Amino acid sequence: MLKRINWKAILYGFLWLVSLSGLVMLMSFIEIKKDKLKCRDVKVILPGRYNFVERDEIDRILLESGGILVGKGLHEINIHKLENRLKANPFIEYAKVYADMDGIVHVQIRQREPVLRVINMANLHFYVDGKGLKMPVSDNYTAKVLVVNGFIDEDFTGKVDTLQSKLMKDLYRAALFIKADTLWDSQIEQLFVDLNGDIEMVPRVGDHKIILGDADSLQTKFRNLFFFYKKAIPKMGWDTYKTINLKYANQIVCEKNVTDSTQLKSGNVSASADSTQTEIKEVTKN
Repeated sequence: MLKRINWKAILYGFLWLVSLSGLVMLMSFIEIKKDKLKCRDVKVILPGRYNFVERDEIDRILLESGGILVGKGLHEINIHKLENRLKANPFIEYAKVYADMDGIVHVQIRQREPVLRVINMANLHFYVDGKGLKMPVSDNYTAKVLVVNGFIDEDFTGKVDTLQSKLMKDLYRAALFIKADTLWDSQIEQLFVDLNGDIEMVPRVGDHKIILGDADSLQTKFRNLFFFYKKAIPKMGWDTYKTINLKYANQIVCEKNVTDSTQLKSGNVSASADSTQTEIKEVTKN
């Protein structure tokens, strides 16, 4: 009869029960100690290269939400209320508040990181962050990011919100692509939306504008532009072309920037860029 008893399972069950009891006792001890602990200090971690929110602003939010924390019992501090008030700030993407057994209240903040500054047709300014959300500009700090203006009718209420129009989503995708590549991040200075709704890019080097069109096939379009810069620009010069149009599939259409009509030339040059066949087509306009 004794042989049928699973002593191993009983031992595991007993050890589990002892562990659970110990954990309950430990948690009870922590709660008792926490009731007696008072806040000795508040430590704020505010990393990042953007300064939309300063330490003074965090201190103000904490003061308005929970009063003076130092000297207050930890059990009296509403951690969740503090977190929610911090998250309500449009420049704060993430907030975590917790207290340790030394009486220190820790506040961890992550600010929103803009990738694009938008100036719409009503001259309303707002940012688009790395998650594709609209956020307000700041009176205290200006982020050095790509700027876009022109015929943009996307509105902004002042609160963090999602992008509504296809145009704004295309601008966001283009900004992310440019930001992710060191070459294009250095070369592309500004974006512009023309009357036709096409995205134009203003380079830092060269007296020309680059017509991107929409944000479809970005990899191909920028590969063609790189091919053009590498093959055509060294021969023709940075200021030869007025426009470089990338919006057509596997074709670069260029308008020459020439003031003397006797110098006008038109022609076609074909060459391969990676596995695609890209045609560089020069056009002239009267």
